[in-house]
Amino acid sequence: MEPHDFPLVAAVLALSAAMGLLATLLRQPLIVAFIGVGILVGPTGLDWVEAEGTVGLLARLGIAVLLFLVGLRLDLHLVRTTGPVALATGLGQVVFTSVVGYLIARLLGMDTVTALYVAVALTFSSTIIIVKLLSDKRELEQLHGRIAVGFLIVQDIVVVLVMIALTAFGQRSGDDVPLDIALVFAKGLGLLTGVALLMRYVLPRLLHHVARSQELLVLFGVAYAVSVAALSELLGFGSEVGAFLAGVSLAPTTYRDALGARLVSLRDFLLLFFFLQLGARLEFADATEQITAAVVFSLFVLVGNPLIVIVIMMVMRYPARVGFLAGLTVAQISEFSLILANLGHGLGHIDRATVSLITIVGLVTIGGSTYLILYSHRIYRRLGRLLSRFDRTHGHREPAGAHRDVDVILYGLGRFGSLLADRLTASGHRVLAVDFDPHRVRRNDRDGVTAVFGSAEDVHFLETLPLARARCVISTIPLLETNKVLLHGLRHHRYRGGTVFTAHSRRAAEQLRAARVDLVIEPFDVAASATNEALDELLRG
Repeated sequence: MEPHDFPLVAAVLALSAAMGLLATLLRQPLIVAFIGVGILVGPTGLDWVEAEGTVGLLARLGIAVLLFLVGLRLDLHLVRTTGPVALATGLGQVVFTSVVGYLIARLLGMDTVTALYVAVALTFSSTIIIVKLLSDKRELEQLHGRIAVGFLIVQDIVVVLVMIALTAFGQRSGDDVPLDIALVFAKGLGLLTGVALLMRYVLPRLLHHVARSQELLVLFGVAYAVSVAALSELLGFGSEVGAFLAGVSLAPTTYRDALGARLVSLRDFLLLFFFLQLGARLEFADATEQITAAVVFSLFVLVGNPLIVIVIMMVMRYPARVGFLAGLTVAQISEFSLILANLGHGLGHIDRATVSLITIVGLVTIGGSTYLILYSHRIYRRLGRLLSRFDRTHGHREPAGAHRDVDVILYGLGRFGSLLADRLTASGHRVLAVDFDPHRVRRNDRDGVTAVFGSAEDVHFLETLPLARARCVISTIPLLETNKVLLHGLRHHRYRGGTVFTAHSRRAAEQLRAARVDLVIEPFDVAASATNEALDELLRG
């Protein structure tokens, strides 16, 4: 595709939009549709575009903006707040998948270097896709959502380090290897020092003036990311490393959120060309062999990756439900896996057929994992009994007699639950709070509130609670199915006190009332009514 082929560009964009619409109707990520369009318009299909030229340039810009945003939004605080579980699951899954994936690749007849690339590519999960799906399901703030985002950050850091190592040492050979290594470290130190000096003395003052114009802020962000990426490539580290460092250098500034929000749309548009390029580069000369290997690797990613996360989280005594929901998020490979494969091809380490294999695995696992995440709760209801046999959360339970003097048992110490606990204790009530986030339990320091670790879906956990003494059980958890399980457990244990449950929709509220819950709280409805009364009074006044 040449720059002057304006009608051809328009046709490709229109086709991408149409395929994107079809993907959304099938509840699939747009990545799948865009790679499909690349196959259709590439040499294998209609032969409209080539993988290089204009498409290749726009694809490289898309990768640079993507890695710039990853560095810009690098939130190490989130990794710290999710505790050791983020590091354990992130690194544990990377090690497990790399080792087992390498052994599988060798059994399939791949050479050592190819097997290493395939194994490493299988380890990383897509932050973009997972965050989007969890956000749509309103599960980012739940425990499994925060843990998933935590270990995804760990994986992003690992993949950047891998790319740094590959670009730095990938082409080093000859008799002067020690000298080459020393030169690489010197160049790397120089690059890091330069970026650090910009962070300390230049960027904060410069951004203060640039940010006066939002359009100029966006232009500066892109120009800075591409410039550092180009400098990094000239030093032999690859443009990806430079773009990431550029984002990291702007992360401490107060303008990172505004800049990141404005660049998201540009990132999504430019990444379209990266996925088009991938599709155009796919080769099907050895389709039979690729399909066999693709099926094996896809099953491994769809089953093995979630399994290792579930095992690690159960060993760390997280509830089976939390481990299962967090584990399903890693059942696909990432856009970074595709970037890594392209990098390996550019360095001459792997051939086009291997890139095609990794891309096919990406298509299959991204499509399959989307449905796994969307229907995760239904799947858990089918497998919950089997997983509960291996649940080790009993190690966190308190003895039944340890909390006898309570008036209210409150499930959930989130924003709404914490405020409610404060109001109840201020009114003189003794509260026993139950939450399945061990960090919320550990941080609780409210007078009159005793916090214990437990899950609302663990029927056996109710045996440890002083149900006979509690006058009321309150659930601030807005999940209808979780509340139904809790209500069933209370009745199974012949609880006679009051029940107060929370609902975020009228449908859920109606079902809870039909199940004879004493009081259903609808926070959004109450807030809207209170706001309406205040506005009405203000307008009349």
